[in-house]
Amino acid sequence: MEKVMMKLGGLTCPSCLTKIQKSVESVDGTKDVKVLFNAGKVKFTLDPALTSTDTVQENIEKMGYAVQGVKTKEL
Repeated sequence: MEKVMMKLGGLTCPSCLTKIQKSVESVDGTKDVKVLFNAGKVKFTLDPALTSTDTVQENIEKMGYAVQGVKTKEL
């Protein structure tokens, strides 16, 4: 398992938070998803055996938001 933090661009309102949270939660292998609107970040736990940060990033970018950085930490 890995803890992941992605810095986001394009967050303009609280509904953006909901859209991103639902998108990340829909990816198999993610859990404990938290979007920090004021900080412009999404944090979650990822199971690398089921998915990758690239898959999550692609989902976010398909909705029109930018991922400006990714940090991971192995648990």
